[in-house]
Amino acid sequence: MQNNQSASLKKDLLIVLGIWIVSSISDRIWISLDRNPPSWDLAKHLNGSLNYWSFFQNTPQLLSGEWWKSLWMLSEKYPPVVYLLTAPFLNWFGIDPDVALLVNLLFSAILIVSVYGIGKNLFGSQVGLFSAVICVLLPRLYIVRLQYLVDYPLTALVIAAFCCLTIWKGLVNTDEKASDRSTLAKNWYWIIGFGFCFGLAMLIKQTTLFFLFFPLLWLGFKYLFSKAWLRLFQLSLGILLGILICGGWYRTNWVFVLSAFGNANVTPARLEGDPPLNTLAAWTHYWNDLPSAVSWVLLLVPIVGLLLATPRLSREVRINRIRLRNVKPNQSLTNQQSTINNQQSTELTLITPTYLSNCISLNKNLIWLGGYFLAAYLINSAFVNKDHRYIMPYLPVVAVFLAYGLTQWRYPWGKWVRWGTISLSILLMWMNLFPLSGTWLTQSFTPNSQYYAYLGKPWHHQELIQEIIDTEPYLTANLGVLPSTPEINQHNFNYYGVQKNFQVYGRQVGVRIKEVDKDARSMSWFITKTGDRQGLSEAQSAILKLVETGSDFLLQKDWNLPDNTLLKLYHRRQPFVEVQPVNGELSRVKLDKVTLPPQTPPGKLVPVTYEWSGSWQELQSGLVLLTWKRDTEIERRGDRKTKNNEQTTDSIVNINRWLHDRAIGMGNLHSPIGIKPQDGFRVVEHLAMFPPEDLVPGNYTLEGTYLNRVTGESYPISVPVAKLEIAPQSTPTPSPELDLVTQMRLLSQGLPKGREALDPIFSEIGRINQYDPTQDYLAQAEKTLSYRLQQEPTNLEFMYALALSQALQQKINPLIETLKQVVQLDANNPYAHAYLAFIYIYDWHPHQAEMALQPAMNLNPNLVEIKALRGIAAIMQGNLIKGWQIYQDIKPLLSGKANK
Repeated sequence: MQNNQSASLKKDLLIVLGIWIVSSISDRIWISLDRNPPSWDLAKHLNGSLNYWSFFQNTPQLLSGEWWKSLWMLSEKYPPVVYLLTAPFLNWFGIDPDVALLVNLLFSAILIVSVYGIGKNLFGSQVGLFSAVICVLLPRLYIVRLQYLVDYPLTALVIAAFCCLTIWKGLVNTDEKASDRSTLAKNWYWIIGFGFCFGLAMLIKQTTLFFLFFPLLWLGFKYLFSKAWLRLFQLSLGILLGILICGGWYRTNWVFVLSAFGNANVTPARLEGDPPLNTLAAWTHYWNDLPSAVSWVLLLVPIVGLLLATPRLSREVRINRIRLRNVKPNQSLTNQQSTINNQQSTELTLITPTYLSNCISLNKNLIWLGGYFLAAYLINSAFVNKDHRYIMPYLPVVAVFLAYGLTQWRYPWGKWVRWGTISLSILLMWMNLFPLSGTWLTQSFTPNSQYYAYLGKPWHHQELIQEIIDTEPYLTANLGVLPSTPEINQHNFNYYGVQKNFQVYGRQVGVRIKEVDKDARSMSWFITKTGDRQGLSEAQSAILKLVETGSDFLLQKDWNLPDNTLLKLYHRRQPFVEVQPVNGELSRVKLDKVTLPPQTPPGKLVPVTYEWSGSWQELQSGLVLLTWKRDTEIERRGDRKTKNNEQTTDSIVNINRWLHDRAIGMGNLHSPIGIKPQDGFRVVEHLAMFPPEDLVPGNYTLEGTYLNRVTGESYPISVPVAKLEIAPQSTPTPSPELDLVTQMRLLSQGLPKGREALDPIFSEIGRINQYDPTQDYLAQAEKTLSYRLQQEPTNLEFMYALALSQALQQKINPLIETLKQVVQLDANNPYAHAYLAFIYIYDWHPHQAEMALQPAMNLNPNLVEIKALRGIAAIMQGNLIKGWQIYQDIKPLLSGKANK
């Protein structure tokens, strides 16, 4: 009999393999024909896959904690398993959207096998096979598996975890059969498999918990109340294994996960007009969507099968119960076993050797599946943001239900009904994916499920990217993308630009009206699109006008699009950075020329042009520390004394200079193929600098130091004569925006003020991050400030700026050391202690955080921020009572601030 079961299993697996092969061929045909550019979410995830592909071009350092931290930080918002599994395909077959979609073949295999496993173990092999086929034919699933999204991989791994849990649950209780080594081994195999799949699913999306929470809770209480301690231990071990697998990423990015909840749930729901939770529509939304997700054919035919089979199933239940009562405790049941019908797909046994009828097991299995379905439905409906992709992991379980219903059709027409339903579903799938005839048929049976392959003309993304590269071959470009449509948006332009050796990035601008001028003044490239502009926001209309009709930009080139509109590429008349090769080889960097107005008032931007020359290697790796200093030292003045009626050395220095530290070429020098490190180049920068408002009037001249960010080498820069007079009554000269390093350093001056300054600081940081897609300006700031602090170790302004640059890069250990120095220099500021405590909390060191907060409590015990941090530290240490008491103490204060 065991040989028969083995042969049957092999036959089933060959059929499952055939299902996967046929569906994979169908998918790849569609993908090969489709010429549509990736839309918003698809391109966003494709960008993530390229980031991980690039990361693995260097040799992995698996034993290095910093390497793992860098890996987890590469994707702060989305857990990275899909990107990690895509990277090998990109490495083997090339960086192309069609190649990235190969990873879905892997997840399809996982999903098909898992659904088969659930169906077979609960209802028999016939149900398992039909479950696998139906899962391939569900419209929602076959549409999403043709897109590079995280929802389909999530569905596959959640169902894989549920399959392992289901099989493990159904094995013989190891507490009763501990001597059965084979069964014991299977228990361990399946629960380890669950933990592995659970951990990987959590590394795709946090919503994994919404689907597995109820099954885990159910089993936990079941084994707890039945005192099945070994089973409870195994279940706990499986959950712990999953936590260990995903824990590294969540530990690194937990703050981003918490902060992203509102962005992913509340905000989109408000913008998309999803029904509020106090309405019936919010709770019936996914139910009404079920015909579109499943199709009327696959929904109605199995339901009718179940209705027709209900009287028969009820009769069999009564017969089994009667026979169970008549079985004597010691009676052998071998001769009493029989099947309801040899042709019957459910293969129910009337009486089992353990005195349990298969009909009772059937009821338990239906309840198990129904519990998963109902819990997943209710939990997902309880979130205000309704998206059809979010609830996809419950569809494979629906497929098992439908397969069971389909097998309940009996002779004489059962076989024809089953295969007719499957055949019609296959036909509908092909008609939904390709523009064939019969639209009325698909609209009737599979509403809202058409997803045709696009066979039309190209949208010119690659041509536009190449135009930018040809214009500025030695620079990394940041492209401001004003249109936001499925075909033309910032994400897919970023993707095609990153494909070109990470040389062009795309970013959305013109989002807030107050930032429009800064957006237009901070970027050199923009694209616009003609067509209907009636729905544009005020900010979008304003920046379009600045780009298309202003004097700062010229039309570089335009392209005709398939929708009969024009795609236009604009370039700044005066680029911020210009790079030209020069004859011969150069070595050290020289500042050849400085151009600036003769005078300017303090507190206003000043245009300045620097012309550099040197070898390509020195220029690309070069940081310059530029100091504009007064010609002569000034005496101490009584009107510039500190609160202690004493003037510090730093205050004297800061009123007699300003800094203009950054990388040469703003850090945007890009190496094309074939360039040699010793080749000579000329770099011209058209920038702005900011003399502080409290600057002493007089003449200022330039001093410079070169710092190699790679080797650490430094040397004085030979500078030409450059002089600027600070004259309060002079007229300001129009200038571009400040470089990002200076902007960040000026923003950091608000940090000592605490919470009231943090919101404006991080709002501005979010804006300027758009102008540097790689955030290299933060690395520039960190290195230049660290060098400055070697000369001025007590400069508190530099110290706060360094802390901000490290915090934004999540360099936790260096940041802690910097904040310790901040606390020493600014010991009387409670916010300095609070910053250190927050970083300790972020790094999961609550005891150190509590110790860091003690001086702050002594300085100002009424600060709500200090109390809140103390409460969080207490909770993280397990002191829930103290945490609750602190929360009750600050609750009125929090309510008052919220109302204010």
